[in-house]
Amino acid sequence: MSFVPHSDADRRAMLARVGVGDVGELYSDVPAGLLLDRELDVPPALSEWGAMRRVGELAGGNADLVCFAGGGMYDHYVPAAVDHLIRRSEFYTAYTPYQPEVAQGTLQVIYEFQTMICELTGMDVANASMYDGPTATAEAAVMARSVTRRDRVLAARSLHPHSRKVTDTYLEGLGSKLELIDYGPDGLLDLDALRTALHGDVAAVLVQYPNFFGGIEDLGPIAEAVHEAGALLVVQADPVMLAVLRSPGSLGADIVAAEGQPFGNGPSFGGPVVGLFAATQKLVRKMPGRIVGGTVDVEGRRGYVLTLQTREQQIRREKATSNICTNQGLMALAATIYLSLVGKTGLRQVAETSIQNAHYARRRLAEAGVELLFPDAPVAREFVVRTADESWKVIERGVERGLLVGVSLQRFRSLNVEDGLLVAFTEKRSREEIDRLVDVLAEE
Repeated sequence: MSFVPHSDADRRAMLARVGVGDVGELYSDVPAGLLLDRELDVPPALSEWGAMRRVGELAGGNADLVCFAGGGMYDHYVPAAVDHLIRRSEFYTAYTPYQPEVAQGTLQVIYEFQTMICELTGMDVANASMYDGPTATAEAAVMARSVTRRDRVLAARSLHPHSRKVTDTYLEGLGSKLELIDYGPDGLLDLDALRTALHGDVAAVLVQYPNFFGGIEDLGPIAEAVHEAGALLVVQADPVMLAVLRSPGSLGADIVAAEGQPFGNGPSFGGPVVGLFAATQKLVRKMPGRIVGGTVDVEGRRGYVLTLQTREQQIRREKATSNICTNQGLMALAATIYLSLVGKTGLRQVAETSIQNAHYARRRLAEAGVELLFPDAPVAREFVVRTADESWKVIERGVERGLLVGVSLQRFRSLNVEDGLLVAFTEKRSREEIDRLVDVLAEE
């Protein structure tokens, strides 16, 4: 059965209404070299069972690889109960909860989600998720500019390149540009370079914790330097590692952003994912608007609820500064269920096992003669190695042996690293799998 929403008569009526003769005229401003000059190469319509068979054939072409890739997306175990519960009709079909009387379950989940995020990040208030980690980081930069009334935004070069790119795109629309602060020989932020760049017109400094190379930044001195200049510290954190590392809030962060995928959302081809965003109560009070919500008590348990509503959003509701959709609420629900299932002790075990696997691999790789790119930096779950062959060749060799051995740094020229392989570890990786990884990376 084909789906044809408009008849030929409908199309003619719409074209006449806008004053054009055919659809092609709607694209008259697009350069001719960018227009497709042929019909779409689309196969004929299939029956429902034919479509299912074809999708199954395509899915059968996917390789089931042991995953050592990281860089923001991690292969953690997701308990079966997560998928079962988010598929309940009251969650799966619920729209954004504009009407509390018909969305009590969703509102309760949002309350629990925000409470858990605040406990992990050490912040006072949190929102109820965004599209993804890079978006949350970009929103944090925009928020910092609003609070400080300053324009310049600095970022560590070791911040995830995707987050830098998204933030730069946001800032471009505001007439600003992201300025990068280099890292030192250990792969960690160069504090002297940061101090040199900090002037009275800096709104925020963006760093990652641990950074993109896997190194654990010392946030305390960074926060001190940033605050002395009257700027705000924005930290993009690995949420799982916050179960064992000191919280960004306790180390002086003003705003914390994170990619929520590791919490109950398995790796996928570009989504769905969920972004986390948290801030201090002191900072939020400076927003040019008002807070709806705040710290609350429910049956003796302290919780946190936050909705940021700027004056622009109150006056010009047709132009919101950010957005959230039903699917992101569903992913926040998955994160909430995951955190509830594993609990504080379980999440710490996930983090500790991931770290232990990474350090076992780091030791084995060093023994096998594989170069560690930043051997002096303290690391958590991931680190960078330089292999004898180009990283892309090593990745191809790994795929042949059933392993996704890491992320090639050749993809990210702005890191100023000629070549390297970012390898990451979760609680799912066994010693046998890690030993196989070492064999592939050590091969010449």
